[in-house]
Amino acid sequence: MPVSPSAMKRSLVSLAVATVAGIAGIAGISAMALQSAPSSPPPAENAGPAPSPPPSLTAEIRARAATLRDEALRGTRAYEIARSLVVEVGPRPAGSKADAAAVEWALRKMKELGFANVRAEKVTVPHWVRGQESGRILAPYPQPVVLAALGGSVGTTDEGIEAEVIEAASVEALDALDPARVRGKIVFLNVRMERTRDEKGYGDAVPARSAGPSHAARLGAVAVLIRSIGTDRDRVPHTGGTRYEEGVPRIPAAALSNPDADLLAAQVASGKPVTFRLKLGSRLLGEAESANVIGEVRGRERPEEIVLIACHLDSWDLGTGALDDAAGCGIVAEAARRIAPLRPRRTIRVVFFANEEFGLSGARAYAEAHAGELAKHVLAAESDFGAGRVWRLRSRVAPAALPFVGQLAELLRPLGVEQGDNNESSGGADLIPLQPAHVPVLAFGQDATHYFDWHHTANDTLDKIDPKELDQNVAAWAAVIYAAAETPGTFGPAPDYVPEP
Repeated sequence: MPVSPSAMKRSLVSLAVATVAGIAGIAGISAMALQSAPSSPPPAENAGPAPSPPPSLTAEIRARAATLRDEALRGTRAYEIARSLVVEVGPRPAGSKADAAAVEWALRKMKELGFANVRAEKVTVPHWVRGQESGRILAPYPQPVVLAALGGSVGTTDEGIEAEVIEAASVEALDALDPARVRGKIVFLNVRMERTRDEKGYGDAVPARSAGPSHAARLGAVAVLIRSIGTDRDRVPHTGGTRYEEGVPRIPAAALSNPDADLLAAQVASGKPVTFRLKLGSRLLGEAESANVIGEVRGRERPEEIVLIACHLDSWDLGTGALDDAAGCGIVAEAARRIAPLRPRRTIRVVFFANEEFGLSGARAYAEAHAGELAKHVLAAESDFGAGRVWRLRSRVAPAALPFVGQLAELLRPLGVEQGDNNESSGGADLIPLQPAHVPVLAFGQDATHYFDWHHTANDTLDKIDPKELDQNVAAWAAVIYAAAETPGTFGPAPDYVPEP
């Protein structure tokens, strides 16, 4: 996911690192910090494709790409593909029966769309289940609240946990508290997410979810409640992965809906001691088998050179995974389907990754299984930010390839797309494990104004997708990916990605 934050990706990268480490810890596997996992390819492969002139759009390629762009605006099958996944499979958390059904769905759909070399590559994933969950303010003013366990959270005993609540405005504020004040209490991290067009609000707020439980546990807390990482005012909580650091006690963690976070904050502000009862039935069942599903548009001249486009197949359990990430799968699959008749020079590889939400299992498995060919991955991009319109094209490519990115951005100008920064994007969370190989990436920045109203909630449903906005995404993806697959020249090696602190 990220590189220097433009926000989202800063946030998502730290979250992805945290999630991978946390899941490893929960499962009893050796924790893999993303910086050291997966195993890096040999140095020669890290250098990327052999040096060649930087790419440049010809008039002929530009015209074909523009035609792809304009034809997509008249209507695509992206919504139909997303709808099929949502209706026929629904929520598909890693390791569940629905996850296995999603793999079978993806194999059928890729064959139906006419892709070549369609296959499933086995991935081992953790299988976490939510169980029953409830919360109640016991004093000073008893009231039930609406909450959801954070992904990966351990459960409570059947009787639950009853303890006094202590509030902190941020992880940093929590760290500054005297451990004696925190010991034996339930920590309430009251971090309100800001609504932004990009991902900055998410990046600023998400440490409460990803890192908060372990920070609280180090100080002796018995559980954590967070304000949902979301911008809505609905009484609907937002889940999402949390992290358990090695060597730190694992304590139950849940997200309150925003109105219930307001309620708890008001009771704390009364100055009277606040007592809370939390019951979570969540638990890790162990490991299960899933798969990355792959299909290709084979290149006519250089089939060994790969332009990778991706989404993730799994989802959280609360909604139906429409925005996160059926929409992304519809976008990339339809873009590739539209490009296929033009038979581009390079291979376009479509990957539906397993288990992005709960540890990047599929992404790490792909990087390990394909280590020998990562030097031939000339470009990569992932659609994993809902269904909003594309408004910005960012990149992490070699400096010599930046003029080409400028040409791509110009190609998208009729869609209302502007050029963003270079070295500021991971291209998507599932592309993080490709970073040791310096694979160049593009990031199609989507409008996030309303995305985090529904992200990771029961409200992530099909009605939130506007088919015309999906068509605009396909228009951008088809034009750019075709141009990248058809244009000779080297886009990498990508610069090192170092997210802002």
